[in-house]
Amino acid sequence: MMTNPDWYAHWRAEAVDQLNDKNRRLQDEFRLGGWSRYDYDLTSGKLVFSDEKVIKIIAEIQVAGSTSVKAGNWLWAWSNSNLPGEMLFDARMVRSFGEENGIDELAQPYVTDARDDLEVLGWELSATTVRICHAVGVYRSPRGEGGGLYLIIKSIAWAT
Repeated sequence: MMTNPDWYAHWRAEAVDQLNDKNRRLQDEFRLGGWSRYDYDLTSGKLVFSDEKVIKIIAEIQVAGSTSVKAGNWLWAWSNSNLPGEMLFDARMVRSFGEENGIDELAQPYVTDARDDLEVLGWELSATTVRICHAVGVYRSPRGEGGGLYLIIKSIAWAT
């Protein structure tokens, strides 16, 4: 059983509301979700959105974590040995925040959801990451076996 401080549930709910506002702004300003193609490169830390093979939007990213339908859980990026170290800075900040504040779900590698809704869990934990790391939004990339990879958007701009 994971334990968390009394204030954390409300704080996390505020983080979700803040992320919803941030992602709405990204949709309005950059048409996120409306481009015909997206690609991410975990070596360069870039997420690009294209239309007709022309890059339109470039975002700097970090990885928060991923959900797996097969495993039935969330895996923090800081605990995923398949990810390059330079993509884990924000996730490591979240882990430290969790350790300092006694928030088990931020400090343990895997998180399961009592409600059995991995999609909601992924967005909630990503929202927490955005709040702690002062990011501008999140993009969720679907994974082949089900679940998603949650990419934290650090900065975003129109391609020039």
